[in-house]
Amino acid sequence: MTRQIVLDTETTGLEPSQGHRIIEIGCVELINRRLTGNNYHQYLQPDREVDEGAMQVHGISNEFLQDKPRFIDIADDLMNYLQGAELIIHNAPFDVGFLDHELKLLADGRGVITDHCLVTDTLVMARKMNPGQKNNLDALCKRYDVSNTHRDLHGALLDAEILSDVYLRMTGGQVGLALDSEQSAVKEHGVTTIARIASDRPPLRIISASDDETAAHAEFLKKMGDACLWTQGTGN
Repeated sequence: MTRQIVLDTETTGLEPSQGHRIIEIGCVELINRRLTGNNYHQYLQPDREVDEGAMQVHGISNEFLQDKPRFIDIADDLMNYLQGAELIIHNAPFDVGFLDHELKLLADGRGVITDHCLVTDTLVMARKMNPGQKNNLDALCKRYDVSNTHRDLHGALLDAEILSDVYLRMTGGQVGLALDSEQSAVKEHGVTTIARIASDRPPLRIISASDDETAAHAEFLKKMGDACLWTQGTGN
């Protein structure tokens, strides 16, 4: 089983080194590249003011956050949810940097996110796949035909949901053509895994070429002469 968590955060500002904090965490779970609906979403009280510039991006006000739990209150639930998963994050150093900062503030020896999870950065992936092009989330939505018309402002859960669609299309599309509830092939990061087709499926219909089609094919190969690899060594 492959468990992936598409994760996004919203924050009070840009730099945790300047005391900025996480105010929203949104996570979307994928198991074997399928959305499970087992998502995680939480707003947080940061114990500081939200920068005006950040508020213009995500629209989350100080007043809205006043009665929300603090990171320390949700840390156990969050880390239990993330434990052992591959985190899919766009511009991962930003979100991981903030998560590491929050874990450090707990001062209880939890370490950093990469002690608990593998991290994959879709921004790095996109830059390799589309060098010299815009690779922000809006640009990727347009490139991979993912609708983001409902995204007036940034939001952690909304952006994680959008990124999950983008990621699946970037890495080969969502696996939807399963045969008898089994996957015939899944290609991810250049590796293709073949799954067994259920044994109770009816035999596939075989349609043979007609005599006229066979003769026409032989005539076409004859016209190709020595360049035809199909007839080399067959005596034809």
